[in-house]
Amino acid sequence: LCSECGQFHLLLDNHLYNFQDEVDDELICHICLQPLLQPMDTPCGHTYCFKCLENFMQEYNFCPMDRKKLSFQQCHKSSLLVRNLLDKLIVFCPFKDECQQTMQRCELEAHLQNRCPGFKKYKSELQQKKNPVSKGKEDPPAKVETNTPKDPEVPSGGSSLVAESSAAAVVSLGTAEPGLVNPAFEETEEGENLPQRTSLVAETTTIEIHREDPEEELGMRIVGGKDTPLGNIVVQEVLRDSVIAADGRIAPGDHILEVNGVNISSVTHCQAVSFLRHPGPVLHLMVLQEKGFSNKSAQQDSTSAANREVIHVTLIKRDRSEPLGIKLIRKTDEAGIFILDLLEGGLAAKNGKLSRNDRVLSINGQDLRQGTPEAAAQIIQTTESRVNFVILRQPGMQLSDPVEDSSTSNNSSSSSSSSSSNGGSPVHHRRRVDQNHYRRKSHYQKKTVAIKKEPKESLGITIGGGRDNKNKLPIYVTSVQPIGCLFRDGRIKRGDVLLSINGIDLTHLNYYEAVAALKSNAASHSVVLKALEILSLNSPEPSSDIKEQGFGWSPLWITWLGLPSYLHCCQDIVLSKGNLESWGFSIVGGFEESKGNQPFFIKTIVPGTPAFRDRKLKCGDEIVAVNGVPAIGMSNSELIPMLKEQRNKVTLTVVSWPGSLV
Repeated sequence: LCSECGQFHLLLDNHLYNFQDEVDDELICHICLQPLLQPMDTPCGHTYCFKCLENFMQEYNFCPMDRKKLSFQQCHKSSLLVRNLLDKLIVFCPFKDECQQTMQRCELEAHLQNRCPGFKKYKSELQQKKNPVSKGKEDPPAKVETNTPKDPEVPSGGSSLVAESSAAAVVSLGTAEPGLVNPAFEETEEGENLPQRTSLVAETTTIEIHREDPEEELGMRIVGGKDTPLGNIVVQEVLRDSVIAADGRIAPGDHILEVNGVNISSVTHCQAVSFLRHPGPVLHLMVLQEKGFSNKSAQQDSTSAANREVIHVTLIKRDRSEPLGIKLIRKTDEAGIFILDLLEGGLAAKNGKLSRNDRVLSINGQDLRQGTPEAAAQIIQTTESRVNFVILRQPGMQLSDPVEDSSTSNNSSSSSSSSSSNGGSPVHHRRRVDQNHYRRKSHYQKKTVAIKKEPKESLGITIGGGRDNKNKLPIYVTSVQPIGCLFRDGRIKRGDVLLSINGIDLTHLNYYEAVAALKSNAASHSVVLKALEILSLNSPEPSSDIKEQGFGWSPLWITWLGLPSYLHCCQDIVLSKGNLESWGFSIVGGFEESKGNQPFFIKTIVPGTPAFRDRKLKCGDEIVAVNGVPAIGMSNSELIPMLKEQRNKVTLTVVSWPGSLV
């Protein structure tokens, strides 16, 4: 029995509904002859169900109606107006013996999971068949709620709650907030032997790193920062034979929350690099580490309520799709759901009554003491207006305040509400809206440098990059030596990307080819260099903290984000998975009306999943296309369904930039 529509159908087939009224022919799919589900428009003006069209296009290359040539990649989702009209069609509850209610089609799944006595009875009987020993015992409420696959159409309306089981891994299917999108963590129900739906487990750990040489680099690459869609600081790579590698406790994908007691969960990329490059014999790091999915059922809550305060909070949404701006987490050492973060500018943050580390006891009367973030999301997604929280608060559970943008010292903010929790998601000051948040833009300018020189005079530069590099970087200047003609001229600087020399294109050359081209042309009386200079509008590069010089120097990760697309070198990564697996990665970014187009980035890769086992995808990678369909201009609510609809195989076209070395 499908838990979304409450009827029996093949896993790969469309959901089935009992409609109250006859549906207009304009809203009917002419393949299955049923009201449209996840409608897709063709260039020739016809509309079909996503699954119907996808199955048809696997065998044919033309439109079913007019037989014009067609490929699936040319089709796109129908307008929001059409999708809303379809979602509002009135349907009967399929359990008509126990429930005679009618509702909008988009509300049926939530009705089944939370309110339908017939579906509850069915699940109870099914559970007793699977576990005869437990006959007569009432199932805990979380078991029905957490076994809830989400319909891929949900994100198009936006989620009311961001349900997150760790700082990086967002479990809800869609949201209007940046940095909170996860197409990866959906479980698919198939057959009676499906295990109970799992949640991600994450732990915060304090790690002490010792260095014999206080100025020795740690040996890891980082991505992210407040001025990027990633939000918090994420470890992209640990270098072999480095201090971090020798310690062995930090791994790619870990989120760095604190450095020597300073909360860096709300600092820019450059500030984080400065903190991590600061010399010293001992370094204290607090990190959030994903531990993968957990199948453990919730245990009885043995936590004492002593010294805790029960608080009632009501949030009022303007409409059902308005996000609350809350991120939730499960802890490994305590049952239930906890508030990890309140997004600046969100409904909850503006209300001001919820705090980080509050434990959610119930929402709208639904008991969540043994619940999960997924169950909480489902309840709130179906709420039209008033969302009533009952939370348990224990004082003294917050971390130190994040540093101010303009500060690099360990000064706490004057606003106590800006403290972070044991999570590591972006934390922002509630007292003002930072207009540059997620808006950091790097611009570039082209420059042509023509120099007259002596034939034997050196250019006096060293270079890095090359298309044979692991990240397939363009050629860039690593140093300008004080002995050559370019130092005397002064226009070529460290970090400039070299485009050509005397008309010879350098953008597609490997390192050794570029060195040969520069040397051969340096023998001329005149040299014309074309270069690209990346202009950062925000924090300057922390050059005072850089100990590496010459060949060892490389640009910060955030610098590469400002390159024009023609210098990007894309690669295709093909992931495969089983029917019951998730892809195992989360994404952030996408188009928003208030912020415009932002790239999609990989934020989390979960241990033990297909993305983790493949080893090619890295945190900080930019998603350019999915199965050949460009992602540029898409919102997260458009890209998520596209990823979720790929059953066993997906091709991600990504650009991978090296993280900043610390």
